[in-house]
Amino acid sequence: MKRPVTSGAETTNPAAPSAPAAPATPLSATGSAADPAAAPAPGLDGIPRQRPLTVSAEGVHLAVAESVPAAAERAPATTGNARSLPARLRGVRPWRLFPTPTGTPFTFGYAVVLAVTSVVAEYADPDLVDRVLQASSTDVAHLAQSPVRVLVASALWIAGGLTSAYVIAFLLVLTALERRIGGWRTAGVFLLGHGLATLATEIPVGLSVLAGHLPESSLHRYDYGISFGVAASVGALAGLLRPWLRWTVLAVFGWMVVGDLIAFTDPMTNWGHTMALAIGVATWPLLRRVSSRTTTGTRETPRTARACP
Repeated sequence: MKRPVTSGAETTNPAAPSAPAAPATPLSATGSAADPAAAPAPGLDGIPRQRPLTVSAEGVHLAVAESVPAAAERAPATTGNARSLPARLRGVRPWRLFPTPTGTPFTFGYAVVLAVTSVVAEYADPDLVDRVLQASSTDVAHLAQSPVRVLVASALWIAGGLTSAYVIAFLLVLTALERRIGGWRTAGVFLLGHGLATLATEIPVGLSVLAGHLPESSLHRYDYGISFGVAASVGALAGLLRPWLRWTVLAVFGWMVVGDLIAFTDPMTNWGHTMALAIGVATWPLLRRVSSRTTTGTRETPRTARACP
């Protein structure tokens, strides 16, 4: 029996009637049928067919409305960024310039003590204040009797009271120093400058009195205040700052000290400020090692230490 020969889309078999050709189904870009719901593929027995997906116009509008706010939240706010501050300015926290109980406990506690003694000196009985200041003076007579007591007591008063320029210097300088090297080291720098500068100025006075160049009243002159400790702290802090800021601080404070020396109003105290500043500068090698360990974290650092800016 001969098979019918087919050619193209039609058949040469005369016995079979020609059937109309099925229309071609348009394909989508992925190669699947464009309308699978219209002509579903036969499924396997026992497996339920999926319900055809129908998309209405209302659903499209709702999806678009919900996606717009989310896209707006993810999109960068160009207008706000254009008007926002630079990154460095956004990181500036002005309140860190002043002492706080948790961040700089030594400076904060010391400032409270100085505030109390300044109020006492301002409003207490003048005769009582005079006796207390005389007992706290680091003059030659007191240094010869009880040097440790008077060195500590003299640092509890501010010469000139709360209106002195050293009050602002004390707050700013010691706060910045304590945030870098910790409270104990800051106290050490302050007391080192206060003690050494006091001894360096009072010992020559005692020798001059013994030599007859100064009267005996010079052994009991008033000498108290925080200025020597602040000057040493300024010198120490300058070594931890960036070069441009370091030399600016040293130049400004050094000019003030030199100006006092030129005025020659109180040569002994003015020379003490110069020596205290030099003592602070002499601590640079030690404090830089401490500050670098604090920054890199190679050793356990004090709780109040802070990294360099």
